[in-house]
Amino acid sequence: MFTGIIEEVGRVKALHRGVKSFMLEVEANLVAQDTKIGDSIATNGVCLTVTCLHDHGFTADVMPETVERTALGQLQPGSLVNLERALTLHSRLGGHIVSGHIDGTGRIAARRQDDTALWLTIECDSKLLRYIIEKGSITVQGVSLTVARVDERSFSVSLIPHTQAVTTLHQARVGDLVNLENDIIAKYVEKLLGKTPDEGIMDKLRDNGFL
Repeated sequence: MFTGIIEEVGRVKALHRGVKSFMLEVEANLVAQDTKIGDSIATNGVCLTVTCLHDHGFTADVMPETVERTALGQLQPGSLVNLERALTLHSRLGGHIVSGHIDGTGRIAARRQDDTALWLTIECDSKLLRYIIEKGSITVQGVSLTVARVDERSFSVSLIPHTQAVTTLHQARVGDLVNLENDIIAKYVEKLLGKTPDEGIMDKLRDNGFL
């Protein structure tokens, strides 16, 4: 589990591509500390298992399923990535509960500067948008953010200067693909109520004032 509070921005050192998968080498300092082989590091929001440690970073395998469902396949040597080590019992839960299991991807539809705030509007599939509510939580490229606005095809977030400074989101450009993880609580509520997505349980909860 993670919190969506980025510890460090790392840099892709190399990608060793196979037919459908690849091995990813990341240059990093902080997240490599106290890390062991087999530990988890969220990389742009994707939970990856450390398979090798070196002086300034780590190596992880990216499987075909992950390549298909996330934006990691677009990485190139030199790409910057948001990094976070797994949550411990001694950690502060400063963001929200994040699993590192990406629900899908979205695309940056617009960006604008509003004084010191950077607004990003992200278009995504309705299957993802159904779990996104105004003032709720969303993870974008591994970053825990508060949803500022939601419409029929997209949602918007407003980044404070600190988030712009310590993550890669300030580099986001219109058309970029980003990893999205919905708030896990909404998904469990839907599952426990024994409803299927087609029955519109999230819409019913909103209509009755629960969301």
